[in-house]
Amino acid sequence: MEKVITIKEWLVNVVQLNKINVVGLGPGNIKYLSTAGIDCIKQAEIIIGSTRQLSDLKTIISEKQEIYILGKLNELITYLKENVERKITIIVSGDTGYYSLVPYLSKNLSKNILNIIPNISSYQYLFSKLGENWQNFRLASVHGREFDYIKNINDEDIEGLVLLTDDIQNPYEITKKLYNNGIRNLTVIVGENLSYDNEKITILEIEDYKKLNRKFDMNVLILKKGENYGKK
Repeated sequence: MEKVITIKEWLVNVVQLNKINVVGLGPGNIKYLSTAGIDCIKQAEIIIGSTRQLSDLKTIISEKQEIYILGKLNELITYLKENVERKITIIVSGDTGYYSLVPYLSKNLSKNILNIIPNISSYQYLFSKLGENWQNFRLASVHGREFDYIKNINDEDIEGLVLLTDDIQNPYEITKKLYNNGIRNLTVIVGENLSYDNEKITILEIEDYKKLNRKFDMNVLILKKGENYGKK
């Protein structure tokens, strides 16, 4: 009797010696890309990423390599299955393990066929610029998703929050809501265009949140509790 295998089993068999590489770009600037990541990009037949990511990598991408610009994710999966026998490298921003494309790829393909090359995230980069550690901060995202930062900031076990934001839930809207809910003794740190030449880091106290009423470039937000946080 002929054995029927699933699509995931087929994919694993096909790419046992030719896995799909997923490379973390890091905070953005190519100088933070790992040597392992560079090797995966140079050896690939197909490179997949956003327009900005591919533009950042133009110095190490050759004209002979095929480029696929990320769009609809279901179309990406179809494309990957059609080209699974070729050498493919997918570029993701920041670290591969922090709000990246990896869970979607694992779910719709198989994590066994992914060769993941990690990198530092934007928040790790920002903390390094501040000369501080981040292990006692809670990491979360409000980029197209909900997160109760008012409730979480009051958790006594953490020193603060690190948030990935978007155009709607941006640093101004977040800090305004916190202030209007009685939050004080909080330092607000916004890192924009991190690692690029136009990098900008803004540091102010929650009482000055109105200064953040402007348009933001891609950014990460740190909400750091002061020594007297929660005390009146």
